[in-house]
Amino acid sequence: MTHDDSQTTTQRRSIDTDKRWWKEAVVYQLYPRSFNDSNGDGVGDIPGITEKVDYLDELGVDVVWLCPVYDSPNADNGYDIRDYRSIMDEFGTMADWEELVDELHARDMRLIMDLVINHTSMEHEWFQRSRQREGKYEDYYYWRDGSPDTPPNNWQSIFGGPAWSYDEVREQWYLHIFDENQPDLNWRNSDVREDIKEMITWWLERGIDGFRMDAINFLSKPEGLPDGDPNEPLVGHEQYAHGPHIHEYLQEAYDETLANYDVMTVGEMGGTSIEQAAEYLVEGGSGLDMIFQFNHLAVDDGPNGPWDPEGWGEWDLTEFKEIVTRAQNELASEFWDALFLGNHDIPRIVTRFGDDEEYHEESAKLIATFLLTLCGTPYIYQGEEIGMTNDEFESLDELDDVMTIGKVEELIEAGKIDSFEEVRGLVNYQSRDHARTPMQWSGNPSAGFTDGVPWFRANESYHDINVEAALADGKSIWHHYQSLIALRHESDTLVYGEYELLLPNHEHLYAYRRTLGDDTVLVVLNWSTEVTLFNCPSMAITDSDVIVSNYDNSPANPTGHEFRPFEAVVYQL
Repeated sequence: MTHDDSQTTTQRRSIDTDKRWWKEAVVYQLYPRSFNDSNGDGVGDIPGITEKVDYLDELGVDVVWLCPVYDSPNADNGYDIRDYRSIMDEFGTMADWEELVDELHARDMRLIMDLVINHTSMEHEWFQRSRQREGKYEDYYYWRDGSPDTPPNNWQSIFGGPAWSYDEVREQWYLHIFDENQPDLNWRNSDVREDIKEMITWWLERGIDGFRMDAINFLSKPEGLPDGDPNEPLVGHEQYAHGPHIHEYLQEAYDETLANYDVMTVGEMGGTSIEQAAEYLVEGGSGLDMIFQFNHLAVDDGPNGPWDPEGWGEWDLTEFKEIVTRAQNELASEFWDALFLGNHDIPRIVTRFGDDEEYHEESAKLIATFLLTLCGTPYIYQGEEIGMTNDEFESLDELDDVMTIGKVEELIEAGKIDSFEEVRGLVNYQSRDHARTPMQWSGNPSAGFTDGVPWFRANESYHDINVEAALADGKSIWHHYQSLIALRHESDTLVYGEYELLLPNHEHLYAYRRTLGDDTVLVVLNWSTEVTLFNCPSMAITDSDVIVSNYDNSPANPTGHEFRPFEAVVYQL
C-alpha cells in the first residue's frame, strides 16, 4: 500500500467551543478494591485512596471516577449493589467517604461515582420483596412464568449462558443481562424510576460531581421480550440495547435530578454505533455529556466477537484510525467524546496496543500521547500512568472475573473447546482480571499495595514497574503522563481545536493536526516496531518546535525524519 495523504480526512463541522469544566478535565479511574489497602486486610479501601490523594494531585488529574463502593455481596466486584446508600464494610464507612470527598475538593479535584441502575444485587431489599410479590415491589424486576427447564426467551447473558434464572421462591423466571446475581430492574415501573431518582438526588446532595452510568443503554426492554436473532454473537443484544423508551427514561431522570446541579455524566454503552451515540448527545436526547462507546476496541476481535477462540488479537492501524477519526468528526466535533483505551473491564492497554517487552516504555508513552491530544475528555485507568501490563494465568482457578469464567465455561459447554488450555492465550489477552491486579506502588512484597495477603495476586512485573521507581526517574512513563496532562491544561487547542487526520492509509504512522484559530499542533505517532519515514506532501512545514517527545533528540521539523519504533512527538507549528 502506498503511503500518501491523498485521502486526508478533515472535520465537517467546526468545534463547539462552548466551554465546560468537564471538557477541560482529565479523569482518573479508580478501582477501589485494587488501589491501596490502608488496614492490611488485603482489600483496597477508601482511606487507602485518601492516603494517595496527593499522588493524584501531583499527577495533575482533575476528576476521580470511583468504581462502586456501595454495599454489595461482590458477585461482580461491587456492580451488584445491595444498598445504594451504604458503603461496603470492606471499603470503610460513610465518614471515610466524606473525608475523601473533602480532600479531593480541597485540591480542586472532583469526584464522580458509578451509577449502576440497570440491575441490583439479588440481596437488595427490592428484589427480596419482589420475589415475595410484596406490594409495589411485585413488578420491580422482569418476572415470567414457564417451566423451570425452559427460559422465557433465547436471550444470552453478557457473562455467558442464558439471561434468565429460575427463582424457587417466586416460582418464576427473572431476567439478568449480566450475572444471575444481578437481576434487571423493570424501568417500565414508575415506582422504580422514582426510587432511582430519589437515590441519584441523595448522592448529588452529598457533593459529588457527576456519574459514570453503567450499562445505561440497557434500561428499556421491548414489549413482550421477543427472541433475539440466534445468529448474532450475543443473542438478544439487539432487543435489549437501546430499547423503545430509553431516551424518555434518561431524559426524565436528567430533568428531575442532574439538571439541577453542575455535574458531568458519561454513559457506558457497549454495542453502540456513532449514529446511536449521537441520538443520546443531542439536546433533549438523554442529558448525557459523553458516551463510552467501544467501536475502536473491536479492532482485535475475532469474527464472532471478543471471545471468539479463532482470529483474535490482530489489529490494523488504518482501520483503527478510521474508527477513531469518525468518532472525532461526528461526535467530538458536534457534541463531545470520551477518550479511553482501558478501564476495569478491559485488559492492559500497553499489552494490547503497544509492546510490553522490548518497547514497553516507548509504546506506553505513545499511547499516553494519543489519549491526551485528541478532542474529548481523556480517561486514565489506574496503573496506565506507570505502564502496568497484562498478567499470565495458568488455569481457570486463578481467575476471579465472572465474565471470563462464564465465557470459558460457555465455550466448553458449546463444544467449541475441550479445556481451558485451548483458550489460555485468549484469556491471557482478554480477561478483565488483568485490569484488577493490585496497583503497583513499590517493589516491596505485594507491590506495596497491602501489608497483608492481597485479595488478588499482584502481577510479578511490580519488581520493575511501580510508582516508586517511576517517580524517581524523571523520564519515566509517569512523568510523560504528567507532562501531557499539564500541556493539555495549558492548551485550548488540544481541548477545543479541530481534528484533521493525515496519511489515513499509512500502515505505521498515525498523524493528525489540532487547530484552533491560528494555532496548530501536529501529533506524529509511529505506532509500530519499524523505523518509518514521515513525508506529508500536502503539508509544508517551515517552522515547528517539539513540545513533547518520548525519545531524546526528536528533530524540530518532522518532514523527512525517520521516526523510531513507537516514537511519539507533539509539535507546535
